[in-house]
Amino acid sequence: MSTRIVTAADFGGPEQLRLQTVPTPEPGPGEVRVAVRAISVNPVDWKLYGGMFGRDPGLLTGFGAEVAGTVDAVGDGVTSYGPGDAVVVRSVPGGAYADHVLAPADLLTAKPAGVSWEAAASVPVVGGTAVHALEAVHLGEGESVVVHGGSGGVGRLVVQLAVRRGARVVATASERHHDDLRALGAEPVAYGDGLLERLRAAAPDGRFDAAVDTVGTDEALDSSVALVADPQRVVTIAGFARFQELGIKAIGGGPGAEPGEDVRAAAVPQVLDLLARGEVTIPIARTFPLEETAEAHRLSRDAHPGGKLVVLP
Repeated sequence: MSTRIVTAADFGGPEQLRLQTVPTPEPGPGEVRVAVRAISVNPVDWKLYGGMFGRDPGLLTGFGAEVAGTVDAVGDGVTSYGPGDAVVVRSVPGGAYADHVLAPADLLTAKPAGVSWEAAASVPVVGGTAVHALEAVHLGEGESVVVHGGSGGVGRLVVQLAVRRGARVVATASERHHDDLRALGAEPVAYGDGLLERLRAAAPDGRFDAAVDTVGTDEALDSSVALVADPQRVVTIAGFARFQELGIKAIGGGPGAEPGEDVRAAAVPQVLDLLARGEVTIPIARTFPLEETAEAHRLSRDAHPGGKLVVLP
């Protein structure tokens, strides 16, 4: 029995990706083998083999984190899942771009029947990050928050979860996304020159209680610090070069950032349940077959697809 995997021949861009056939791996003690139905594309995937995190050869095969699929084999000691179970894997240790993957059983979550494979595979990173961001700024009912990049994968979910908490949400985005953000319950504001003044006009009494930055630009970071009284109620998932200088929080990566693994793990079943009940949405912009993974990564790197990109083996 064989399985297809995507690896990188060398460090560089998506042109380095290759589709190979290897023996299907067998699960060891405590492991589960999953027949993959959907793989979520994230920017960190192409950044890993792009050399942005060093040049360890393991990065050429270990990229990709989250998948959804069905269990087709279990290792010794695994009793929580069995063959045929529909699951989401929140972190695939050996790389996600394959027909079959292995993962420890404790990294799996059951997939609700009402959630598509594509949306389910997209939950761990965007769902975990969105919940973690709102927990980091302690957003409560009746408070106000500005979300920078409100139409992006993480930003859109931050908006929806903040509205569910009873917060007043102002979200920055290009004007073509404003109607969509209004439909989600947010007040949209265009980014670009004059952003600070536009946000101040939209903020209650000219201030916000909290800010969530998903883009990492100077205008997003500086306007957040200017409009939120307590810098510890400003969090970024992208501005790692400046968060310490500004005295704000960062989550998800880099020295000094809050890892929040427990919060992110707990968020996966929570967001899956909300998706199953139709209370939040994760739009899928485009899907690709496994052999077109390089094209999916090019689009992720070079464009703003307006939703999640997903690879379907």
